Amino acid sequence: MPAPAELHPTASPLAFFGAELRNYRQRSGISQEDLADRINFSASLIGFVERAQRFPSRDFVERCDQALELKGELTRLWPLLTREASPPWFHGWLDVEQQAHTLRTWQPLVVPGLLQTEEYAREVIRGEPCITQEQVAKKLEARMERQAILARTTPPVLWVVLDEAVLLRPIGGKDVIRRQLECLLAAVESPRISIQVVPLMLGGTTGISGGFVIAQLPGRTDTVYIESATHGYVTSHSDDVQAIHHRYDIIRTEAHPQHVSIDRIREAIKAWS
Repeated sequence: MPAPAELHPTASPLAFFGAELRNYRQRSGISQEDLADRINFSASLIGFVERAQRFPSRDFVERCDQALELKGELTRLWPLLTREASPPWFHGWLDVEQQAHTLRTWQPLVVPGLLQTEEYAREVIRGEPCITQEQVAKKLEARMERQAILARTTPPVLWVVLDEAVLLRPIGGKDVIRRQLECLLAAVESPRISIQVVPLMLGGTTGISGGFVIAQLPGRTDTVYIESATHGYVTSHSDDVQAIHHRYDIIRTEAHPQHVSIDRIREAIKAWS
């Protein structure tokens, strides 16, 4: 058997994880084949991960922890991996999102990432030009990991305003969009999540240029994330923040109240059933 390729742990978070996995496995005296049998993944996948050539799933990481009788050492590295799956310009927003006590978002095209189902998110990510299946898997894992903030004991308050077109666009097909809308209904059962829908027939153009998110953090200036076709823009510059707040307020005044919005979501679910 050829000698394993030398890893440079400082090259990337994925390389660091691969080196750590290899170290723990070898320290336990377990071969890749034996570990594969214990975690029900292939030995070739383990080799790819150890050489930083494949992005592991969270399930893979947790099973390795259990099989190697660790105390969560590998799982604790998971946030580093999901951060690597995001583009560099998005890293600043990840820190903001983690610390925010309130998030306000306007989305004219798709369900916001924090409320996307896995299958819906996969279809949205697949829409990126020239993206590979490996990149889709990495981005999907990262997006699902971000949703953990909503499962905290005290999650952030999330105010969502959607264009009605989001309910009518069959991303992934009828079954995928129906389950996504059912997920939205389940989400608004939380007193910390609000969803309002801007009627399609309104014809307003205030928010048609793109989506955005406003984050409020304890003791800090508000930060906004503004979406674009190629990359987002994260800023706490007062003029930008004030302009986005003003735009959000106008859009929200045009939206249905929540009880009417919920009825509209239910109607859309029936239409996709």
